[in-house]
Amino acid sequence: MKTIKILIIAAAAALSVSCSDFLDSFPPYAVDINVSVSDSVAIALTNGCYVPLQSSNLYNQRIWSLDIIAGNSEVGAGGGEDGIETVQCANFAADASNAFALYVWRSPWVGIGQCNTVIQSLTGEGNRTSEEIGNRCLGEAYFLRAHYYYILVRLFGGVPLILEPHEADDNTDSERATLDACYDRIIKDCRQAVSLLPEKKSYTGSDYNRASRDAALCMLADILLTYHPEQNYAEVVNICEQIEDMGYDLSQYDYADNFGMEAQNSQEALFTVGYSGDTQYDFWSGENQSSWLSAFMGPRNSGMVAGAYGWNLPTQEFMDEWEDGDLRKDVTVFYDGCPAFDNMSYDDSWSNTGYNVRKFLVTKTDSPEYNTSSADFVVYRYADVLLKKAEALNGQGLTEEACAPLNIVRKRAGLPDIETLLPSDITLDSEEGQAWMKEKIIHERRMELAFEGHRWFDMVRIDNGDYALEFLKGIGKNVDRNRLLFPIPLTEMDSNHLMTQNPGY
Repeated sequence: MKTIKILIIAAAAALSVSCSDFLDSFPPYAVDINVSVSDSVAIALTNGCYVPLQSSNLYNQRIWSLDIIAGNSEVGAGGGEDGIETVQCANFAADASNAFALYVWRSPWVGIGQCNTVIQSLTGEGNRTSEEIGNRCLGEAYFLRAHYYYILVRLFGGVPLILEPHEADDNTDSERATLDACYDRIIKDCRQAVSLLPEKKSYTGSDYNRASRDAALCMLADILLTYHPEQNYAEVVNICEQIEDMGYDLSQYDYADNFGMEAQNSQEALFTVGYSGDTQYDFWSGENQSSWLSAFMGPRNSGMVAGAYGWNLPTQEFMDEWEDGDLRKDVTVFYDGCPAFDNMSYDDSWSNTGYNVRKFLVTKTDSPEYNTSSADFVVYRYADVLLKKAEALNGQGLTEEACAPLNIVRKRAGLPDIETLLPSDITLDSEEGQAWMKEKIIHERRMELAFEGHRWFDMVRIDNGDYALEFLKGIGKNVDRNRLLFPIPLTEMDSNHLMTQNPGY
């Protein structure tokens, strides 16, 4: 009988960290090296696959910090060396020793290794799981492996494809796979997840944060818009319509319910990263169970929220992009004269730019200390699906049809239908109309999804990076195409003798 033999110690260590309430329910024992895979063992192993998502290396800091590199905001913080690694990246002056690149490189590989263990265990002869649990856990592992690889390839380009657990005495030197090979695997894993996972509405209680078919479809649409999008527009529309048919209705959801404490009950969310707020875990360690967003983004020294470290200050250029009457503005940012937060007025002297991010803050009632926030981070949500559909329709030249999903998003934001903004000398059924609509969709994505970690990835995928270069140079950044990828960290270059560095570093 095939048994779990590989990475058991790592798996058990990962399982000592809860990913949300559902990860607190794992069996309170280490997995024995000779145990066959029962439902409880499969769930325990799969829970460990989620843990790296929570780290400051990914959704607790680095992913949303990409908005700083994308030009939506500045680091802020305490000045001096505080956040210097992000400042270097935002100035496109990072090198292979940059800590941001190192941190965002590390965690995906931990997750990939854990996913490999689950996939091997559930496809081997030692699998004794029920069909329901076995398929679900396998689908979660395929989804998360695709997700971790998808983060890596967009930040670093082609990376080694490691699809099986390492034996203790294995040589870990690995060559980079081509970008095409990486995307082929990512898409294959994502399609596997779609075929295996249940719909999100089937989850109850503490399973809320698990990957679902809804999330896998959304990620697949995102991947197809990134990798050869012109070949995939029709499929993206079909995928978005599959998600629509699951019963989502943006008119029934409040924008603000996707952020802070409300995110735990968001009906719009397709996939979230959860936190327990449990203070037995060190806030600064990899075992942290508190969301960093409120503590880090609260206006510095304001006392408005617990922590209030003053990171992620919106730029004037970003603030100038708001349309008059956009209801999302008062949810998203603080500015002079904005509505009070928790009965406290905003003082623009708290920020070097005069602005702070508001959408992720939680009150001291909900999180009385810097390390007690249990607010979820929403990775994928339904408004994003509608904007993907609009983009894919417009990409096919179906510009008039693209108005409908775009207008659903704009209506919730209190904005007029997009057709009312069309210049009088342009028609939607013309090439000029298609180009105009493309810019409007890009703008809508920027404002709807601001500071949620999408902007950088959008910039570098649109027009194969040309959009990013034009925008960044337009706001005064000294950047070339090589800098649209991060450097392979020096520690990886030193430890992996087959690794090659990205051009320009």
